[in-house]
Amino acid sequence: MKIVILDGYTLNPGDLSWAELEELGDCQIFNRTPPALVVQRAIDADILLTNKTPVSRRAILQLRNLKYIGILATGYNIVDVEAAREKNIPVTNVPTYGTHSVAQMTMALILELTQHAGLHTDMVRKGHWSISKDWCFWQQPLIELDGLTLGIIGYGRIGQATGRVATAFGMNVIARDPLIPSAKYEGVRIVDLNTLLSESDFICLHCPLTPETDQMINSEKISLMKKSASLINTSRGQLVNEHDLAKALNEGRIAGAGLDVLRVEPPPPDNPLLNAKNCLITPHIAWATKAARIRLMKVVVENIKAFLNDKPQNVVN
Repeated sequence: MKIVILDGYTLNPGDLSWAELEELGDCQIFNRTPPALVVQRAIDADILLTNKTPVSRRAILQLRNLKYIGILATGYNIVDVEAAREKNIPVTNVPTYGTHSVAQMTMALILELTQHAGLHTDMVRKGHWSISKDWCFWQQPLIELDGLTLGIIGYGRIGQATGRVATAFGMNVIARDPLIPSAKYEGVRIVDLNTLLSESDFICLHCPLTPETDQMINSEKISLMKKSASLINTSRGQLVNEHDLAKALNEGRIAGAGLDVLRVEPPPPDNPLLNAKNCLITPHIAWATKAARIRLMKVVVENIKAFLNDKPQNVVN
């Protein structure tokens, strides 16, 4: 059984082991693969694994030995699942591995927007404390979370985990999720989107990318937010109209943003959010704790074993 991994570096830059995967067959691992080389590198593959390298219809039709495609992530838009279905090739993903890590990053961005730990650390290193006339100083207002409202758009596993952490900080939690009845979660109020936007001090996105959610945060929706509110996105960059958000930040129509995802990754230099006011951007790392990547690797192996035993799991097509 020939296994080809197109872009293994992100999952395993060297701190994990491929041993369990290598036990399942002849394993060829590429750190990165340009789209133009997918067919060449996977031409003999029975099992093809990819994280973010696109696997197109053209590639699927040319890979004559291909029997299985595994995605080293949750999102599967990088694979032409329809073409795979036509060839009776199952496509699997890893739906749950980074729940707690993503919730942790969500709160980290909120804490940085309220405590400005990074900003003040930089100021101390630059000598501002050493020359201060007082025994302490702060460059930006410090905000206490207790009693503030966190609005969560998408109240699935990650949204619920974020809600639990926010509750521990004393925050009020409201949520918007069309699949969840209002009485299901004690202590969490399920509301419509406009109510959530208008009442929340922090709004975090934990919903999938669909035609309905694409650019759901735009100038119209931002206009409903408090001027003191901040937006947090650790989900998908496409959920946000980046030009509208940058304009709102620069004009002071909302207070801040914390983003771990952008529409195009890596972002081009002209992305307006790179220079927007009070906008924190991290390079899509919410998922990437070592604990989460170990869980991801484990499920990838389990998915392949299930397929080899004619009991495929986590199939998305």
